[in-house]
Amino acid sequence: MSLDLSKVAAQVGEMVARLRDGSRERQRRLDYAVGVLHEKAAALDPLKKKVAASRTTWLVAGLVEGLDRKYKAAPLLAEFTVLATDGSHIDVDRHRSARCYLINIGIVLLRYGASPDAVLDSFPHLYAGDEDLVIAPAQSTGREQLIEGNLLGIKRSVDECRHLAGMAAEIGTGSLALALLDGSLVLWGLEAYPEFVTEELLTGGFLTCLDDMKKLNSSRKIALASYISYPRSADVVNVLRVALCPQDPLDTDRHCRECTQRRCEEVSGVVDRELFARVLEAGERSALFTSQSSVVRKYYGEHWINFFYLNVGDEIARVEIPQWVARDGDLLNLTHTLVIDQCQRGQGYPVALSEAHEQAVVTMVDRENFWQVVDSLMVEEHLPTPTSAKSQSKRTRWV
Repeated sequence: MSLDLSKVAAQVGEMVARLRDGSRERQRRLDYAVGVLHEKAAALDPLKKKVAASRTTWLVAGLVEGLDRKYKAAPLLAEFTVLATDGSHIDVDRHRSARCYLINIGIVLLRYGASPDAVLDSFPHLYAGDEDLVIAPAQSTGREQLIEGNLLGIKRSVDECRHLAGMAAEIGTGSLALALLDGSLVLWGLEAYPEFVTEELLTGGFLTCLDDMKKLNSSRKIALASYISYPRSADVVNVLRVALCPQDPLDTDRHCRECTQRRCEEVSGVVDRELFARVLEAGERSALFTSQSSVVRKYYGEHWINFFYLNVGDEIARVEIPQWVARDGDLLNLTHTLVIDQCQRGQGYPVALSEAHEQAVVTMVDRENFWQVVDSLMVEEHLPTPTSAKSQSKRTRWV
């Protein structure tokens, strides 16, 4: 039976009414946040020291070159290449006959200039061996972790980056290129797993790929970046919260319980994209900021994640880059210019990422067909194909 919308329509109406009633207060907080941004930008050094010394339970951006600075894109180059990868997967299904998962990576290479070219392809890979299904500690000092759910999503991100690094290595010396990933360069979910999982997927996987791409810049210019559409982060707004607090330095565990003024709540609920929508003109980027994620601080080293916000015309996007891109003016300008160009070609979203997604996508029909192939081949080999009663019930039509 499908969802009975008549039973939820009244609840939707109540939600919309609450949003309408809160819109005026939200606008007031946004106006106030913009004012604080400009005010604190005039005295950056004291704020920079306060942010560095403070301890907060919410993520606060590190300040690099200002708060409200903005930069226009450099002129578009005559010859350049854009690389992109994206992925999709079929997760382990404990109700099915075989324990396995599939990762499908879509790749795109777009060459612009006098000899334009395009390569679009996909690389599906089935993981079914015992060594593929778990990550085990080297010294048998911890419990092995099953690769499924969130952990499979992280592994897919590593595979996306590995394919991107492989493409980057194949472009000619002297090339100018932008290598794009979708989503964050910070592998957030690893905080929930044991150290040996982080060693396997981050240190020995994702960061190794970043190392490879950085080394390529000895003979060509390749900027690595990730693109986050409609970001929900509030790292920069949280800088304003620190600025508004009378405590210096701030320790939220100690000070917030005793605080009665709650000045920081004057900007609560505002997110960074709303803030920079009021600051940036179309095509402009914000100042650089650094991620203060515990994963980044502990593991990323020379790949420490910097980010900026970018007005691509239809939205404010967040673009993340490793530190070695941020500190190279040519690579930083290349990233800014080519991301804007890709969004213009892709109706508001980077066309290379859009095409990579199309190559990678696995539909519901694809998933069902995949499991039918698995089951049929197992039957041909006279292997048992046990499934749970729950799975059989869902696939059986009842009268």
